[in-house]
Amino acid sequence: MNFLVDAQLPQRLARWLRDAGHDAIHTSELPARNRTTDSMVNAIADTEKRVVISKDADFVDSFLVHPTNA
Repeated sequence: MNFLVDAQLPQRLARWLRDAGHDAIHTSELPARNRTTDSMVNAIADTEKRVVISKDADFVDSFLVHPTNA
């Protein structure tokens, strides 16, 4: 399974997922690093078929208001 771990969660979570055999990246590994916007995180997740792991309560709301069409 492919994951994208959001900025407010530790990088070690992405490492743990990789060690468990998953394809996981942390926002700190993206070009804008931890300044990647929620809409950009959604776009990357859609394009790369990743599940977003976030504890940002507003993240779901931002996706529902501005869904991607992927």
